[in-house]
Amino acid sequence: MNPALGIVTRRLREHIEVCRDLYALEDQIAEAGAVLAKVVAAGGKILFLGCGGSAAMAQHLAAELVVRFRETRRPLPGLAVTDPAILTAAANDLGWEQALARPVLALAGPGDAVVALSTSGESPAVLEAARAALKVGALLVALTGAGPNTLASLARHAILVPSHDTARVQELHLLCAHIMCEMIEEASVVRA
Repeated sequence: MNPALGIVTRRLREHIEVCRDLYALEDQIAEAGAVLAKVVAAGGKILFLGCGGSAAMAQHLAAELVVRFRETRRPLPGLAVTDPAILTAAANDLGWEQALARPVLALAGPGDAVVALSTSGESPAVLEAARAALKVGALLVALTGAGPNTLASLARHAILVPSHDTARVQELHLLCAHIMCEMIEEASVVRA
C-alpha cells in the first residue's frame, strides 16, 4: 500500500468530520450571511482581514464580492485589509498590533461590516482591528476556530469552527465564507 494514502485518508476523514460538526452552526452561518447582505443592500461595505493564510483568504473573499461569486452582477463593495505598504508602515511606526487596526479606523464606519478571520481567535493584530471596528461603529463578524476565544467574544456574529487544527479551521472558514458570499450575492438583485 502507498504510505501517502494513509495521510490522504486521515486528512479527508478529519475534514469530513469537522464538516459534519459544522451543521450545528447552520443558524450562526445563516445569521452572519443575512446581516452582511443587509449591510451591502443598505450601501455599506465589507472589510475582510486576517493574518497569514487568513489574510490571503481575506483577499480571496473581497474578490468574490467585487468581481463575482456565482453570478455576473454589479460589483459589490468588498475590501481586503492587506495592502503591504500600509501594513508595514503601521507595523514599523506603531507596532504590529496596530497594523490591521489603522486601515480599519481609516476605512470602516457605521453601516459597514468587518469580517475578521483568525484560527485561534487570539491574534493580537486581528484583536486590535476588531476593537477598531467596534470603535468606529462597524458590525463585527468573526470566523475563528473552537472557542472560547477573545475575537468571538467581541463579535456580534461569530462562527467558531469546531476544531483546533489550523488546516481544518481554514478549510471550513472558506466554506462558511463562500456560503455568506452566496447569500450576499443572492440578495443583490441588480444583475449586470
